Amino acid sequence: MASTGVRNGGPRMSTKLDRQGAGATPKAAAGKQRLSSAAAGGAYRRTSSGPLPAAGGRGSSEGVSSRVRVAVRLRPRNAEELAADADFGDCVELQPELKRLKLRKNNWESDTFEFDEVLTEFSSQKRVYEVVAKPVVESVMEGYNGTVMAYGQTGTGKTFTLGRLGEEDTAARGIMVRAMEDILADVTPETDSVSVSYLQLYMEMIQDLLDPVNDNIAIVEDPRTGDVSLPGATVVEVRDQKSFVDLLRVGEAHRIAANTKLNTESSRSHAILMVNVRRSVKGRAEMDVSISGENGHSSSMMGSLRPPVIRKSKLVVVDLAGSERIDKSGNEGHTLEEAKSINLSLSALGKCINALAENSPHVPVRDSKLTRLLKDSFGGTARTSLVVTIGPSPRHRGETTSTIMFGQRAMKVENMVKLKEEFDYKSLCRRLDIELDKLIAENERQRKYFDDEVERIRAEAQCRIAEAERECKITLENEKMKYHQEYLDSIKILEEKWKIHQQSPKKQIKEAESTSNDIGEAHNLLQNEKMLRQSAEEEASDLRNQVSHWKKLEATATAEVVKLRKMLDTEASQKEKLEEEIGDLRSQLLQMSMEADETRRSLDKGDGPGKIFPGLDSLVSQTRGSQPREQSNGPKQPIAKLFEQVGLQKILSLLESEEPDVRVHAVKVVANLAAEEANQEKIVEAGGLTSLLVLLRSSEDETIRRVAAGAIANLAMNETNQDLIMAQGGVTLLSMTASDAEDPQTLRMVAGAIANLCGNDKLQTRLRGEGGIKALLGMVRCGHPDVLAQVARGIANFAKCESRAATQGNKVGKSLLIDDRALPWIVKNANNEAAPIRRHIELALCHLAQHEVNSKDIISEGALWELVRISRDCSREDIRMLAHRTLTSSPTLQAEMRRLGIKM
Repeated sequence: MASTGVRNGGPRMSTKLDRQGAGATPKAAAGKQRLSSAAAGGAYRRTSSGPLPAAGGRGSSEGVSSRVRVAVRLRPRNAEELAADADFGDCVELQPELKRLKLRKNNWESDTFEFDEVLTEFSSQKRVYEVVAKPVVESVMEGYNGTVMAYGQTGTGKTFTLGRLGEEDTAARGIMVRAMEDILADVTPETDSVSVSYLQLYMEMIQDLLDPVNDNIAIVEDPRTGDVSLPGATVVEVRDQKSFVDLLRVGEAHRIAANTKLNTESSRSHAILMVNVRRSVKGRAEMDVSISGENGHSSSMMGSLRPPVIRKSKLVVVDLAGSERIDKSGNEGHTLEEAKSINLSLSALGKCINALAENSPHVPVRDSKLTRLLKDSFGGTARTSLVVTIGPSPRHRGETTSTIMFGQRAMKVENMVKLKEEFDYKSLCRRLDIELDKLIAENERQRKYFDDEVERIRAEAQCRIAEAERECKITLENEKMKYHQEYLDSIKILEEKWKIHQQSPKKQIKEAESTSNDIGEAHNLLQNEKMLRQSAEEEASDLRNQVSHWKKLEATATAEVVKLRKMLDTEASQKEKLEEEIGDLRSQLLQMSMEADETRRSLDKGDGPGKIFPGLDSLVSQTRGSQPREQSNGPKQPIAKLFEQVGLQKILSLLESEEPDVRVHAVKVVANLAAEEANQEKIVEAGGLTSLLVLLRSSEDETIRRVAAGAIANLAMNETNQDLIMAQGGVTLLSMTASDAEDPQTLRMVAGAIANLCGNDKLQTRLRGEGGIKALLGMVRCGHPDVLAQVARGIANFAKCESRAATQGNKVGKSLLIDDRALPWIVKNANNEAAPIRRHIELALCHLAQHEVNSKDIISEGALWELVRISRDCSREDIRMLAHRTLTSSPTLQAEMRRLGIKM
């Protein structure tokens, strides 16, 4: 009789959690909360489960508990299992309506397990995304951290579930593409931002899939909050879905995979996609404006300085490498070492989940870099959803059982979900600057308006005064001329009468009487003239009064102008106060950024916080003098701060110290400074390049030579510095170092410097004449993959420059690489197992074959077969198309292919 018992308390656990989340008393819920020990970093918190707070609420420091949700997905039988297991039934039976899974031990006995979701082999990608990842994505858009992870045996469909791009069939898109589509649809481009990083954990080394050169990224942990970050990873801001899919395609091309018995494309690394969402919360900061002036008008000014609120959240999608048994996968050699590393990291993850599920006082989170990266996902502050993938084959019943038990234990882990909000002081500064500019512009506009009004009133008053004076003058002249003419006429009449009176006495008497009458009339006329003159004077007085009235108006306008100027002075003082507040805010932001830099980088990455050597003591003490005493045993000061406070000249002077330890520390500081492009010009101007070349020539210390070569490699990335290195005999020194050194890391640095010089079109002949190509080919004796990758990169750069020069007509004749016997090594390593080496060699071979003069050597050295292979089987589409185009454009190669019967 078949057993239908439930193992590991699956149903009981689920019921207990639901009961606590729905109706547990505060005392019982508080009694269930526990913090992990200091060894676990203080980031794991266990509480009773409960719903997330509503969107838009402010996050509390205590947070809300949320259990890890686990879904199981069954893969259908593949062709191999259909053939090999045709006579056997599936070892797994699903009951999706009950969310149960039965695992058969034999024909009469089975175990039953319960999960949050049970997905059959017929479940679509959309269904998987909606039940597994969509709740987590919605929480991320509300301001909480979230994690979606896939765990299972190799070949059970983890990468298909998470990372499928679905370019041919949109229905096949995985969780990564669908999650980003929902995130981009919900953000506002003007106020929000979305950025991504794509990494892989390979052989306990964190590598950047978007920048393969960045292959050893350090994990930094904030000592105050315990948050884990990767400051060295490439961060790309995403604006649309197409650019995100292009980034995923680039990352997948760089991800390491291998062919095993269980999977033809088995992932040999853990892939980690980090999506950082930064959203502005609307309605958090309105600026109140109101101040009343003395004249009753309102003028705008800042009423409050409440900065806007920003929510930062992070979505982590983890595609774990598949767990596998060596006897079943058939791994050997390098793939065996990869399998060991994968199993060790998965084992460390399982131990952490066991400790969290059992409420152990110690969680071994530092046993692996994988557990450190997922520190926030299990027992931390993120909402986590796990999908475990299994296969139906009875041959893999043991692996299926292990995967199911992993999911069961993960369901017991609880996280404390927290909302992360912070004030956007930078946005506040920008708003204050804009508001200040508006106030200044408004004041200037008002002042110009009042000045124009005063000028208009003054001009109008002057015009009216001049017009009144002119009219008065004309009127007075006319009246004067009129009365003067009348006076002359009357005198003339009197003279005529007087003559007549002299002739006749009688008439004289009569005329005398008439004269007296005329005199009376003249007297009356004079009185009238006086009255008219008096009225004219009164009118002139009125005009003068009007002039004085306009002058009073002008004085009033002048007083108004003075008042406006006082208001402008007051607003200028308010502007100075606002600028002081903005300066304080900027200094606080600068202090916060400096504190973040202090936890992210150290002065010397190679040494711990031990003894400071005498030669550097005097310099480092200058930067430590301003630090509090309790920080004296903390991390070293950032190199940028040491550079600002000490000065480059003092640091370079220590390169000539007689003490070896001092020179080692000084050259490391210079090398770290040279890694930043902003410091390279200052280092070269201060003579740093000459000092590094002198060290490379004279020093016998392997560490100094290695670090000096690395610094020269960083400087060689700039075209101007490349000319200086060639002019000072840098290639000859690098070639001598390559012939003497035995350390692979030193050779890698030297090869990287020469490879950077190979990318300059102007230096081809000089580089080869001074032995640069022979030095590159000589370093292949080391056999180290990192050294070979740099050699291959240098040869690819040199071949690309030669091909470009030949196309432009600047070069004729056979390739210098062929003259230096580089072609046999290129053909030998064209199918190298290491992807970086193979990619650069394939590019170099394609560029060499583009020049028709090299075709005979390509054929004689057997490179034609490699070109044909590249055009057919290369994983990179751009290289594959370049090889195909090269083969079809060369008549010599086409003729040889027809002779050998090779078809494209």
